[in-house]
Amino acid sequence: MTAARTATRGPARRAELLDQLVEVFLAEGFAAFTLDELARRLHCSKSTLYAVAGSKEQLVVAAVRRFFARATVAVEERAAAPATAGARIEAYLLAVSEQLRPASAAFFADLAAFPPAAEVYAANTRTAARRVQELVSAGVGTGELRPAHASFVGAAVTEVMAAIHAGRIAAATDLDDAAAYAELAALVVAGLHRS
Repeated sequence: MTAARTATRGPARRAELLDQLVEVFLAEGFAAFTLDELARRLHCSKSTLYAVAGSKEQLVVAAVRRFFARATVAVEERAAAPATAGARIEAYLLAVSEQLRPASAAFFADLAAFPPAAEVYAANTRTAARRVQELVSAGVGTGELRPAHASFVGAAVTEVMAAIHAGRIAAATDLDDAAAYAELAALVVAGLHRS
């Protein structure tokens, strides 16, 4: 194999393994897995996993980052399609809901219990909240949405997203994260609709 083919295969194989890890972790969580078990599940060697990340903890963080990076692209693509401001906000929050739907309760429990991975989720939540604020500001600016204080709406959305992230919404309502984001989308869009 030439050096060029090896260099190309390296990143491709790394991406493939991360995608497989994402699928396993979303379905089953990650805390209970050992590197040996992961290597067996992914039909690779532990050294192959170490080529992706230097430890199980780093592997988890890399997979969680991969999940949220892919989710962000999908959410932004979906939010770009609608023609109206309200529809863009709804599409954005519903796309967040759809991206989180495959994640099991075990994944979210493990995420909350592992601070480096929890911070990846928290950072993505903050970014999503800022994005909603931008969408609200744009819609108010064009007159498509009722006059509203976009910073307040953004702050309120941030608080709800943080509560979803921390598990407080699930504890209070029995809604999983995906369902909670769908409810948030309906609430925000209804609240900003021009009468």
